[in-house]
Amino acid sequence: MAAPATTVAVVVPVKAFAAAKQRLSGVLDSAQRAELARAMADRVLRAAAPLPVVVACDDEVVAEWAVEHGATAVLLDGVDLNGAVTECVRRLTAAEVTRVVVAHADLPFAGDLDALAAAAADEVVMVPDRRGDGTNVISVPTGHGFRFRYGPGSFEAHRSEASRCGLRVRVVRSERLGWDVDEPADLDPPGRLGALPVRDLDPPRASR
Repeated sequence: MAAPATTVAVVVPVKAFAAAKQRLSGVLDSAQRAELARAMADRVLRAAAPLPVVVACDDEVVAEWAVEHGATAVLLDGVDLNGAVTECVRRLTAAEVTRVVVAHADLPFAGDLDALAAAAADEVVMVPDRRGDGTNVISVPTGHGFRFRYGPGSFEAHRSEASRCGLRVRVVRSERLGWDVDEPADLDPPGRLGALPVRDLDPPRASR
């Protein structure tokens, strides 16, 4: 991996679009799910500008999409989310990147990810999902042995990991970055956030 032009980079793990968002299969067909996954990932890559982006994936179509969007694609087979992010951070650390911002690819209202790069050298910046359970975005200084712990309860797990590494934690609660899409109810965001970045979705409307 060539050294990025800055000392900060963004890592975006992206699943194969055709296999993404299976939990929405009751309300969206496969083509709609693929379109939604791609549109949200597009939004996250735009939100990372002007920082360099590394896309962690295990799919050639996603790798080609990443390169077309100006990102570096890292194809990794047989590793889970934590392993994929860890490997990308390892490569970026070797390329003298001092801070990595990891953002999930299913954030339809993502913006200004570069703002999360502004942090002290001993500070982890975390954006939880709106339920306070997951870690939608995390900004971590490299070189401290931070272990990524995605999965249920990852927000508290990452907070504990920062403590283990002797790093301070700053929590940023953002309605836009906190809105991810996993369940059918997530397809009905508050009107103040705007519409999902995709056409022809017709999920059931949740009652207000």
